[in-house]
Amino acid sequence: MEYLDFELPIKELEDQLDKCMIIGQESDVDVTETCKQIEQKLSETRKDIYKNLSAWQRVQLSRHPNRPYTLDYIRAICGDTFLELHGDRNVKDDKAMIGGLGKIGDQTYMFVGQQKGFNTKTRQYRNFGMANPEGYRKALRLMKSAEKFGIPVVCLVDTPGAYPGIEAEERGQGEAIARNILEMTRLKVPIIVTIIGEGASGGALGIGVGDVVLMLENTWYSVISPESCSSILWRSWEYKEIAADALKLTATDMRKLKLIDEIVREPEGGAHANRDKTFQIVKNKITNHFERLKKLSPKELVAARMKKYDDMGVFNG
Repeated sequence: MEYLDFELPIKELEDQLDKCMIIGQESDVDVTETCKQIEQKLSETRKDIYKNLSAWQRVQLSRHPNRPYTLDYIRAICGDTFLELHGDRNVKDDKAMIGGLGKIGDQTYMFVGQQKGFNTKTRQYRNFGMANPEGYRKALRLMKSAEKFGIPVVCLVDTPGAYPGIEAEERGQGEAIARNILEMTRLKVPIIVTIIGEGASGGALGIGVGDVVLMLENTWYSVISPESCSSILWRSWEYKEIAADALKLTATDMRKLKLIDEIVREPEGGAHANRDKTFQIVKNKITNHFERLKKLSPKELVAARMKKYDDMGVFNG
């Protein structure tokens, strides 16, 4: 288990608890009461730390190396029913964008999402979760197939942004993302979007239009990362914490601004601390929202979705 800087007090108490239990196992000393006191202190410390997180600390949690990625969610939610589909039928199969059919209970869903790697080799293979134009065109192909067969779409967003390379721009990165946004606004099946990690820039928007947009508690959603914002405004990454606060990128900020529909609470300690519970929470949210959305006709779905996005940014001065 890896720990972030602000999680070190938790690590110290967990180490103390482990040592206490080892002493109890290897000797005749009764350490039951001592272990209980450490456990209580550990629980209190966790609550204190995670209820007072800054915007930058939530950004750090969204990038935690032990945090589950898109395929982790899909495999946990769908089990052996997931069938991955490949290629945009034009250029190639983008490994940073994954998608396919999977079942929750008896209901089939089309899952689409960015996939990051968990070590150096897989990060390079997945291009660090940064999709090329063919990734967004693959996503659109799968969503249009889902529409054809009346299958709801689930999008799992976790990307530091769309790939900014010259070759990506040459193949039409901006057009691919814009096309996805246009087509998703008028897709005639339910779309449930969940931000499970980083939601950066157009890379997130390319699969981020939905009837319901959910954000896990320790994720972020913004036009730019705090580091890039800091480098533009102050010519240095040193002000990334100030930038994170100014960008209003947390789930709480997004909900206040009415840019998302619901904050999904994570287990104590974050999604990485209890992955199984996190998977179950997300699974239940998808199922519950689909039960509501399936009652709407395709015409009602599109009209409600369009109105939702038309209303964003409108305020009375």
